[in-house]
Amino acid sequence: MDAEALAGRFLEARGLTILARNFRTRRGEIDLVARDGDTLVFVEVRLRSSARFGGAAESITAVKRARLVAAAQVYLLGQRGDPRCRFDAILLDRVDPSRVDWLRNVIDGA
Repeated sequence: MDAEALAGRFLEARGLTILARNFRTRRGEIDLVARDGDTLVFVEVRLRSSARFGGAAESITAVKRARLVAAAQVYLLGQRGDPRCRFDAILLDRVDPSRVDWLRNVIDGA
């Protein structure tokens, strides 16, 4: 199982519905798009087996956040209405269900 599949199963076990995987545009990519109640959730999955160059959370740079927001804007063009949205991150130091760290609202004001 890869990190994104593990993240998807983890979120589904917590009641989220996975709507899309690896949504790609020229502006960026979103690993998972999910629904949490009436909220659309854009999920970045980060696997870092070593903290040598910073951990998984630190790897979500300002450039990466901008690409996530840009890709989310493209995704939203295909949606009806103006859904409530948030950006979450699933952080892993190995592909192991017991080692999942789920951070909600990792991008403020997006």
